[in-house]
Amino acid sequence: MVVDAEQNGLRITSGGDRRVTRIGRMLRKLKIDELPQLLNVLKGDMSLVGPRPEVEEYVKLYEEDYKEILKRRPGITDVSSIIFREEEAVLKNQADPEGYYKKVLLPEKIRLSKEYIQCSTFLFDLKLVFSTLYKIVFPPASPPDAFTRK
Repeated sequence: MVVDAEQNGLRITSGGDRRVTRIGRMLRKLKIDELPQLLNVLKGDMSLVGPRPEVEEYVKLYEEDYKEILKRRPGITDVSSIIFREEEAVLKNQADPEGYYKKVLLPEKIRLSKEYIQCSTFLFDLKLVFSTLYKIVFPPASPPDAFTRK
């Protein structure tokens, strides 16, 4: 991201966001931008699998829901990381990207985080790690236009 990116736009990024540098786009596409978080895992601040951290501004919108989620150590990957791998492309196609994020994507991410908390096991976490790696190596041919609940 460019310097002072938070002061020059939304708290989320959508495809074509001018605040993302050319190198940043490449790192994001390959998900290499997440590698520094491995240091947080080694320090014990994060885990490989767990609810993804969210921007405080958005947490406040769903404070009651986040009370349960924030009790868990955040992770580098989770179910929503896999489902919403192409989030930037989805947001790019929305008339109001932030509104769509707040009203559609964020509630679904919260639901998935709560579901994960209820059913997390070592084997499930292992499956999520391998699913994440698979999605990085074999990304979808074309990103979806919008998230639709199935």
